[in-house]
Amino acid sequence: MMGPAHSLSGAAAWLGVGAAAAAAGHGMPWPVLLVGALICAGAALAPDLDHKAATISRAFGPLSRWLCEIVDKLSYAVYKATKKQGDPRRSGGHRTLTHTWLWAVLIGGGTSVLAITGGRWAVLAILFVHMVLAIEGLLWRAARGSSSDVLVWLLAATSAWILAGVLDKPGNGADWLFTAPGQEYLWLGLPIVLGALVHDIGDALTVSGCPILWPIPVGRKRWYPVGPPKAMRFRAGSWVELKVLMPVFMVLGGVGCAAALNVI
Repeated sequence: MMGPAHSLSGAAAWLGVGAAAAAAGHGMPWPVLLVGALICAGAALAPDLDHKAATISRAFGPLSRWLCEIVDKLSYAVYKATKKQGDPRRSGGHRTLTHTWLWAVLIGGGTSVLAITGGRWAVLAILFVHMVLAIEGLLWRAARGSSSDVLVWLLAATSAWILAGVLDKPGNGADWLFTAPGQEYLWLGLPIVLGALVHDIGDALTVSGCPILWPIPVGRKRWYPVGPPKAMRFRAGSWVELKVLMPVFMVLGGVGCAAALNVI
């Protein structure tokens, strides 16, 4: 799928988690619901860091373009080193390593460790990165073009600072779900894992499928492209994505938000 649909699906997924948490008696304070939805919307773009034309590869200027090249080469190297006889030849690393459940778990777990060991500045950095991506994904028409990059970064930095301040207040969610001393912000890794997995599921619906299960082999393939029957798949950017899926994500997100806040 394209960036806007990925971001919308990520936000909707976290709002759905908020509804489920409320139903299970572990309701999210509204700042956790808001911040988690924005982080998940941003994280849903992150797996495409292996593609030089992706939103995330352009979002931070030369830094993200350089990181994209590294991730692409790493992904390609891992693909070549682990592929089985049934896996096709490839010329790049797109839709390989970063599009797997293992990558999602490692990135999310690493983020949680960074959040609880790095202090306030680590939390601010995590929020800033994902605010930039969320703005680029959800407000893609307004954020389009290199001339808007600085404005996006300023908005993301301001938002990260304000939201971190709100979360730090007692009862606003810094210790949501994990309440032991020293575990504040441990939950930040959850929307990142969810965003990456939602991205992979979205890509699995497209023509090429997605190797979510790696490194678990399926038949003669270790990089098996998971997806529905080919008749049910669509091309990225097609009318199915723009006219059907994106409105559905908006509706589901609205319902999830209302349920999470006990409005319905």
